[in-house]
Amino acid sequence: MDAKRTQEIASSPEMINVTYNGEKVYIEHVDQDQGKATVHPLNNPDKKISVSVTSLEEN
Repeated sequence: MDAKRTQEIASSPEMINVTYNGEKVYIEHVDQDQGKATVHPLNNPDKKISVSVTSLEEN
């Protein structure tokens, strides 16, 4: 996925399914300049991680 689409999903009022390494995640923040996103697994909101937007997949 690219940074622009990741930002669109993060800003969307609808829940759009996104996975990181096969695990469903919620996108909290997108840094388009760095190509990074802060995400957390849907089942573990306290486990925030920074990942490359290219490693995210829209389902």
